[in-house]
Amino acid sequence: MSDSGATGFDCVLRAWQAHEAELLGYLAHHAADSDSAQDLLQEVFVKALRQGRGFCTLDNPRAWLYQVARNALVDAGRLRRPSAELSDDLTAPQAEERAPVEDLDACISRNLPFLGEQDRDILQRCDLDGLTVRGYAEAAGLSLPAAKARLLRARKRLRDALVERCGVRFESDGSVCCHAGPAER
Repeated sequence: MSDSGATGFDCVLRAWQAHEAELLGYLAHHAADSDSAQDLLQEVFVKALRQGRGFCTLDNPRAWLYQVARNALVDAGRLRRPSAELSDDLTAPQAEERAPVEDLDACISRNLPFLGEQDRDILQRCDLDGLTVRGYAEAAGLSLPAAKARLLRARKRLRDALVERCGVRFESDGSVCCHAGPAER
């Protein structure tokens, strides 16, 4: 689309006439409503106009227009996120209070001795001391897949112990939801 005699406006206008309908269809499919899609389409057009003669040098004006449309959809989605005002009477948590998830360190320490020696060793070295699985595999004379499998099994056994002995519950994504603290179990 590089036309040396054309002004930036001419290049944008030609590209716009060729792709406006499909851009509107794309935006209408992904936007909250048809008015939002029209507003986003206008925003894309204005950004194209601001490119001026630079728009004429694009290798693929259609791809550029779609990228701008995608970015406009993302920006619009961020603006639609619900938000709530925080109350002025919120207090900071007390320094001595610990979140339940933070108390898990005590539960983990209490449950490591119930695991086998290999489980304790790999969990201690990889998860607590920060050694890579590759480093553990080399030090233990294992293949990398064997070390990964051993770590996975050890984590599963620790997880089971945490559920049984500490009342840990997990969210569907695997993150810790809550647990009964040491005094509660």
